[in-house]
Amino acid sequence: MATLHDKLAEQIPVLREDLKNLGKEYGDTKISDVTIAQAYGGMRGVKGMICDTSVVEPDKGLIIRGIPLLEGLTEKWPEEIFYLLLTGELPDEEATKSVQEDFRKRQGVPSYVWDVLRAMPEDSHPMAMFDTGILVMEKESMFRKRYTEGMTKTDYWKPALEDSLQLLAKLPELAAGVYRIRYKKGDLIPPDNNLDWGANYGHMLGNDQPDFYECMRLYLTLHCDHEGGNVSANTCHTVGSALSDPYYAVSAGLNGLAGPLHGLANQECLGWILELMDKFGGTPTAEQIKEHAWETLNSGKVIPGYGHAVLRVTDPRFVAFNAFGKKHFPDDPVFKTVDLVYQIVPEVLKEHGKAKNPWPNVDAGSGALLYYYGIKEFEYYTVFFSVSRAMGMCSQLVLNRAMGTAITRPKSVSTKWIKDFVSKQ
Repeated sequence: MATLHDKLAEQIPVLREDLKNLGKEYGDTKISDVTIAQAYGGMRGVKGMICDTSVVEPDKGLIIRGIPLLEGLTEKWPEEIFYLLLTGELPDEEATKSVQEDFRKRQGVPSYVWDVLRAMPEDSHPMAMFDTGILVMEKESMFRKRYTEGMTKTDYWKPALEDSLQLLAKLPELAAGVYRIRYKKGDLIPPDNNLDWGANYGHMLGNDQPDFYECMRLYLTLHCDHEGGNVSANTCHTVGSALSDPYYAVSAGLNGLAGPLHGLANQECLGWILELMDKFGGTPTAEQIKEHAWETLNSGKVIPGYGHAVLRVTDPRFVAFNAFGKKHFPDDPVFKTVDLVYQIVPEVLKEHGKAKNPWPNVDAGSGALLYYYGIKEFEYYTVFFSVSRAMGMCSQLVLNRAMGTAITRPKSVSTKWIKDFVSKQ
């Protein structure tokens, strides 16, 4: 912990001074206007919050601390990505080993968590089990303990970091345990202290193939963060802004991720692919894909995995997953179909003319990788997403506590107010 803690302790006073000066000099500068359509449309496109961990550019995709995803980040350990999210710098070898060792020594989900999860109904959703496990561990929160004892605001980030490290270290074990309990896969598999964070997740799921370890590392890296306005990050930020500790805030954010419009997409994409293959009895031809795509669109549905709220190019996360599949299992029928769909569907969507972005997002390819490795319980796929996205949520929480970010409290107006306002224009 010393390396990461010390790096943040060195940076935070400078960041606080920058924030203070920005507010003093430019506090009255307008950065966004809000239309009625945006107010009713989920505030999409409204610049109204700060997120320094990552941004999503329409023509580039995910950029983590100024580094575009495909410029070397896909080869990094997830632990290195977490360090980057927090500090804005990639760690050297010594710092990387320090974070990895920090996670190892914090492993070990308390036994009472398993008691609670085993007491849940057998048909509980795996996300409900996962989020419950996080919430049950809240009794371990150092932030709540230190806040109750009394501490200065400038120290809030320290127990927030401690809670985040404790939580992240345990999430692969918790997630793997949920899988094995929910789907009756046998006894829980304890973590292996010789493995890194991503490989341990694969190990505890019950798959010790080296390329599956590699897949888990990549999966955890690619889903780590996606700026601050998405439902899970925004919910986590809002709950955390009330000084709820990271256990409360991350659990709340992941409850948002469980929603069909947020974390369900990868299983819906894979479902469309399998439906396509079933319809044509195996890997479809280009003409068959085109036919099925048009049938989907003409029935009033969307082609899952294509289009994005922000992106106007192929999602670099899809590119990374696609490259992994071509490297490890290029002839797998499901992966081949995903790749063929990528070659055909964008042109169909262009011809259709209604899609703002005809290119695939991350969900178009991620499910095929999990399916190849035998994980066919679709409801569980969002848990993979969750373990990764917790890195972004925790890093944002720590930085917000360091900056003394205010409680989230936007002003709401009524529909009557809108009608009155418009009538006076």
